[in-house]
Amino acid sequence: MTLTVTVLLDTGVNMKKGILAEYAVGRNKEEAVDRVLEKINRALPSETRVVDFEVGTYTTPITRRTYAVGVVVYNVPLKKRPFREFTIKERRELLANVLEMFNYNQRVLNISEIARIFGVSRDSIYYDIEQILKEKKVSQ
Repeated sequence: MTLTVTVLLDTGVNMKKGILAEYAVGRNKEEAVDRVLEKINRALPSETRVVDFEVGTYTTPITRRTYAVGVVVYNVPLKKRPFREFTIKERRELLANVLEMFNYNQRVLNISEIARIFGVSRDSIYYDIEQILKEKKVSQ
C-alpha cells in the first residue's frame, strides 16, 4: 500500500499544526477501523481541532487480515493569551470575524465593552472597524 499526503499549511492561523498517521490490524474491516480510531484519539493532543482525516482499509489475500490506516491533519491552539496582549493585526482579525458573523452590521457591537476587553480606546476600535470595512470593499 502506498500513501501520499499533501498538506497546504495556512500560516495565517496562529496554531500548532500536526499530522498523525496510525495503523491497526483486525479480523474484519469494522474491527480494524475501530482500533485505528482508538489509537488516533489516544495520540491526539487535548483541545485538538481536526482539519481533515482519512481512514482506508485493505485486506491481504492470503491471511485475510484487514489493515486500517488513518491519517489526521490537526491544529492545536497555542496557549491562550489575554485580549490585552493581542497585536493590532490579531485584534482586527478577531473583529473582522465577528463582523462577518453579523453580516458587517457594526451596530450589534458594544464598542465600549470591546475597547475595555482589549485595553484600548473606543476610537481605536472604531478605527479598526473602519479599516476592516475598507478592506472588505477593496476585496469585493
